[in-house]
Amino acid sequence: MTAHLQLVQLNNLNQSVRTKRPTPRRPSNTELRPREYLTPSEVKTLISTARKGRYGQRDATLILVAYRHGLRAVELCDLEWSQVEFDRAATLHVRRAKNGKPAAHPIRGDELRALRELQRQMSGGYVFETERGTPFNTNAVNRLVKRIGERAGFPFKVHVHMLRHACGYALANAGHDTRAIQDWLGHRAIQHTARYTELSQERFKDFWRT
Repeated sequence: MTAHLQLVQLNNLNQSVRTKRPTPRRPSNTELRPREYLTPSEVKTLISTARKGRYGQRDATLILVAYRHGLRAVELCDLEWSQVEFDRAATLHVRRAKNGKPAAHPIRGDELRALRELQRQMSGGYVFETERGTPFNTNAVNRLVKRIGERAGFPFKVHVHMLRHACGYALANAGHDTRAIQDWLGHRAIQHTARYTELSQERFKDFWRT
């Protein structure tokens, strides 16, 4: 008897060997949003929208404090009531991350009132706490600000670091000295602060004036 051998074509080759799937590309920041900062009017809209939420006092105060003092996400999360002085010379003692320079910032009237009201609602040692009474982590505070930006109807995605940049640009456009802005934001190197004054319209206010 003669055995007949039949060739069988293998169709189930390992797809990972035969073809390599391209790695998904993360969109660049410029594709996600037109710029990396918010304007003062956009910050105002964000605060107004935050007030209408379930934890309106907390969320609106968080945005205001982050903007006024140029706080990073981790600095917001780590902010404790012991850093807030409520006396006549109301002061926020800012502890900077990334080896930044600490500073004592004055607290303005509207911010002071917001913090006082928030403190009456809170019982823990951290200024900004979740509904469980625990401090925020950086991912949670970013998600919070992102959701508020969506509720505000912004056509781009908002993240908490945009409030720090908004602070820098607002101070530069108000005509403040670059060195003073550097100290306010806690930058060790002035080149990190120069980005704000380079785009400030105040640099050119006297051009073509006679």
